[in-house]
Amino acid sequence: MKSTTTSAQGVSMKAVTQDRYGSSEVLRLSDVPVPEPGDHEVLIKVHAAGLDRGTEHLMTGKPYAMRPATGLRRPKNPISGRDVAGTVTKVGSAVTRFAPGDRVYGVAPGSFAEYAVGPENKLAHKPAHLTFEQAAVVPISAGTALQALRDVGKVQPGQEVLVIGASGGVGSYAVQLAKTFGA
Repeated sequence: MKSTTTSAQGVSMKAVTQDRYGSSEVLRLSDVPVPEPGDHEVLIKVHAAGLDRGTEHLMTGKPYAMRPATGLRRPKNPISGRDVAGTVTKVGSAVTRFAPGDRVYGVAPGSFAEYAVGPENKLAHKPAHLTFEQAAVVPISAGTALQALRDVGKVQPGQEVLVIGASGGVGSYAVQLAKTFGA
C-alpha cells in the first residue's frame, strides 16, 4: 500500500473496501479517510492484518442470519479485516492502557487498511518476541480457542480433549492450548 495522501477532505489512506456482499471480486483498493478514534479507542498504523474465516463471512454476507448485525443489503463497515498488529498513533480521551508508539495486536474492524481503529479492551501489547505478521494472526482464532477451552470447557490437567477440525485456525490453536493446559 502507498502512504497516506492529502485529499480535499483531509488525510486519506488506502484500504480494501467492498460496497456489496459477494466473493473476492467485490473487493477494491480505495482511498478513504483516516478514521478518528473514539473516547475508548486507539488509532493503529497497521503493519500486518490477519485473515480468519469470519472475514470471509463478512465479505460474502453468509450465513444470512448474521446480516441484521452486519448489514442487510451491504456491509455496515465497508473496510474489510478484523485481526491487526501495528503501532499506536493516537488514543481516545478515555484510553489508559496505550500511548502513541506502543506496539499492539488485537481486533480492529477495518484492518485491511493503512490505519484502523480498535477498542482499547480488544487490544494488547504485542509480545516483543513476535513479529507483527505473527501477532496479526493470533487475535480472533486464538481468542476463540481460548474461550472455548478455558471459559466454556474449563479444561483441566489430565483431561482428554477432542478437537474436530484441528487443521483450521481455531482448531490448531485449540490443540496447542489444550496441551498447554495439561490436557
